[in-house]
Amino acid sequence: MEFIRDYADWFYLIGAVLFILTLRGLSGPKTAIAGNRYGMIAMAIAVLTTFFVADHPVIWMIVGAMILGAIVGIARARTVPMTQMPETVALMHSLVGLAAVLIAIAAIIHNNKLVELGPELLAANGVSFHEMSKVHLFELFVGCFVGAITFTASVFAYGKLAAKKWAKTISGGWVKPVQALIFIAMLGFGIHFFLSGSMTSFWAMTALALAFGWVWIAPVGGGDMPVVVSLLNSFSGWAAAGIGFTLENNMLIVAGSLVGSSGAILSYIMCKAMNRSIINVLFGGAMGGAAAPTAGVGEQVQRNYRSGSADDAGFLMSNADSVVIVPGYGMAQGRAQNAVKELANLLKEQGVTVRFAIHPVAGRMPGHMNVLLAEADVPYEDILEMDEINSDFPATDVVLVIGANDVVNPAAKDDPNSPIYGMPILEAHKARTIMVIKRSMATGYAGLDNDLFYNDKTMMVFGDAKKVVEDMTKAINGTGH
Repeated sequence: MEFIRDYADWFYLIGAVLFILTLRGLSGPKTAIAGNRYGMIAMAIAVLTTFFVADHPVIWMIVGAMILGAIVGIARARTVPMTQMPETVALMHSLVGLAAVLIAIAAIIHNNKLVELGPELLAANGVSFHEMSKVHLFELFVGCFVGAITFTASVFAYGKLAAKKWAKTISGGWVKPVQALIFIAMLGFGIHFFLSGSMTSFWAMTALALAFGWVWIAPVGGGDMPVVVSLLNSFSGWAAAGIGFTLENNMLIVAGSLVGSSGAILSYIMCKAMNRSIINVLFGGAMGGAAAPTAGVGEQVQRNYRSGSADDAGFLMSNADSVVIVPGYGMAQGRAQNAVKELANLLKEQGVTVRFAIHPVAGRMPGHMNVLLAEADVPYEDILEMDEINSDFPATDVVLVIGANDVVNPAAKDDPNSPIYGMPILEAHKARTIMVIKRSMATGYAGLDNDLFYNDKTMMVFGDAKKVVEDMTKAINGTGH
């Protein structure tokens, strides 16, 4: 395959352009499928080109790893439910970080082994060798510690999103000093490795980076996890770019930089939507306290709320002129997106204007609700972002909130003492009638009670989201006849 070797840079350039087109395509739902296809073609070009230009590749190891990865990836893609997509994304980020660490370790061990053999022996066997420069050591230093932090932080994010017992939130006055000590020690050993090439310092730096990733993410509150997932996506990109410099692979540098920068931009957008800085999210503790317990129904009896049935809700919606549906994690948990689409279509047939309102941090990962609605083939023009629809709520007859909590909490507007005060929300409380589907009166992921549930205009409908929505559709069908 001399042809591929000779024109490797051109193939990498084509792949880089396709990756850029991938991001461009993923910026909108109508072009997302094309964007994914560009990305698949770009990755195929990158892998095949690298395979043929590699110096003395161990074929069976590379092919074996590719086959194993393909089997696991295809199986997971076919079986993962949408409710588990956020933790799956976090787990994929962890693998990128782990790959960066392993490549850095392999590169350093390989370099040290060649140094031990000596230039004379290598030259006698026709092997050219130049000892690793300070620039390469710095690249390995950055790629390794960023990859190690990404790995353990992503594993913890996976555990927290999947509600694993081992992913326990930590809190207390000791957390920040410990974070600072581990980080300073990590940098200290890293600098010593950079200056001296000491493997002891390298191993110490790697171990401390792994520990830092865990204690850095463990105190972050549940309500901030979408930002964390986005930021870890960015970190995985920067780790890949750093290793790309080490391997002198232009394709890896470009792809890693694209992922890193896009993830950073998305994290900024999400923080802006929460009216918070990225530093506050990562080092300021949880929204409302990371360890805030989930309140049960029995703890809410002191506040009065109004409840109703799916039949009541169906009657109100069928007699409305306009309905806005606000999806939240409860819709994902109940796998109710297809039932919600059927409800929306039925209301439209009866002359009701139906739209969907999306908050940037609704769900457990960036774009979670958009993905669910796209899976159900909800028309793109019916889906509006927070800034587009907030001004329409006062003129809306009925708002149907499906499992959302923190993103519609009026305390963000009205209560200066609330941990989420100042966070932009979907202003559902301004609508003429509000209906909320929830399993119980439990708090949301941020651990905060929601004043919207006790509003005089609000009717709570308790039950599984899919079952309740289906019952609403049946009720409307009965009303229509």
